Amino acid sequence: MDPVYFWRRTDIEGFERLELLVSPLGIEARSTVICLEAGGFRLDHSWQLDSGWRAQAVTVERWNENGHGRLLLERAGSGWRVDGALRPDLDGAEEPDLSVTPFCNTFPIRRTPETPGASLSLDTAFIDGPALTVARSSQRYDRHGARTLRYVDLGLSCGFEADLTVDGEGLVISYEHLFERVMPA
Repeated sequence: MDPVYFWRRTDIEGFERLELLVSPLGIEARSTVICLEAGGFRLDHSWQLDSGWRAQAVTVERWNENGHGRLLLERAGSGWRVDGALRPDLDGAEEPDLSVTPFCNTFPIRRTPETPGASLSLDTAFIDGPALTVARSSQRYDRHGARTLRYVDLGLSCGFEADLTVDGEGLVISYEHLFERVMPA
């Protein structure tokens, strides 16, 4: 059976269920988020990652009071396509960062050196889930210990920082101010 993860929002009412399928060829993830933020919405996101946990594509579908919307972000060399169109403003952005889930933090966390005091800075293709928009942003991960890091936003939410606790795979257990993993009863 493939692993399933659940996260609860700690800042507002919201919940996520994510199913992870890992194979030697790559990783697939499928998730549903239900949230009361932004008037309430359901958001499904599915990811295709290579075996090194680098995102190749993410599809985001949102249902809210305005109806249904869909966004596809695909790696295109050192850049990205959004709904099939090249986005030169995203050239060099290393990974997608989807606002409504801690799952995408796993990609840079797995690449942050494990030495306490080490850091990893990167540009991201930030996806605002409720709005279904994509913009370039920057962030940094500071390693405090084997399973503890500090997230520092250097871009769109400059000044936001949060302590993260992760499991042995780099998946978030707790994300200060926003998310905590929960176990089913």
